[in-house]
Amino acid sequence: MKIALYGRGFGPDYDGLVKEVLSVLKNAGTEIVVYSGFLSDIKRCASEDVEFHAFNSYEQLKGRADVLFSFGGDGTMLDSLEFVRDTGIPVLGINMGRLGFLSSVSSKETLDAVNMILNGNYEVEKRSLLELVGEEGRFKGINFALNELSVMRKDGSSLIVIQVFVDDKLLNTYWADGIILATPTGSTAYSLSAGGPIVAPNNDSFLITPISAHNLSVRPVVISDKSVVKIKVDGRCDAYDLSLDSRTKLVDRTLELEVKKADFCFNMVKLPGKDFFEAIRKKLLWGNDVRN
Repeated sequence: MKIALYGRGFGPDYDGLVKEVLSVLKNAGTEIVVYSGFLSDIKRCASEDVEFHAFNSYEQLKGRADVLFSFGGDGTMLDSLEFVRDTGIPVLGINMGRLGFLSSVSSKETLDAVNMILNGNYEVEKRSLLELVGEEGRFKGINFALNELSVMRKDGSSLIVIQVFVDDKLLNTYWADGIILATPTGSTAYSLSAGGPIVAPNNDSFLITPISAHNLSVRPVVISDKSVVKIKVDGRCDAYDLSLDSRTKLVDRTLELEVKKADFCFNMVKLPGKDFFEAIRKKLLWGNDVRN
């Protein structure tokens, strides 16, 4: 089996865990490939007899891994999309951050999770992606988002006027700080903080959630993910912030956006005993009675 390791780095508190993971992979005869920006941390934890190769791009990873382990928080897992893209490589999120909604495997569960994967005891859960059409150059080819695309006013600027069209029909004109177009995966991220609903990840839908709209009657909308969404920005601003997950660019207000469902999915490892509803109960503290 071929395993890729990806991360931004970690402190000495996790050295012991990573040493154990590397030992398990070595004893199983696994071929290990490591993101070059993560090499120094892995080398610090690896014994001399652990062999691995490096990758630094999507092209270098393609065809070289059966599963990718993402060490970090949810942001790290989102960043792994740059390297995985349409390869179909499933990603396991090992939580070294805080909430860990996407990176759902805790440090205590990591070794069991690794052994399950090596034994083929896992499923692949397909998560839909947003694609920003015609803007490959602006985001260096990573014009996709697992959580959301967001349009936001610049710091200190006035409200922006946002027209949203669904399949060329006007949905609404929003006077707001911004707008979020989210996937079901992203329904528990920024959209949730802005008052959007939680949507189970297997739904064929997108969410349109306004950010601080200057109208009390405006509410989030759920649409089919087969729809094409177009966004136009107006107002007194000369530019606005455009974000795909954690990647943000300042763009001229004359740019009209077209967004659709990508023709490939982000594959996530689903382990036995893990489910979405348990995650929202545990991570979002649903049903917890603080009196007890």
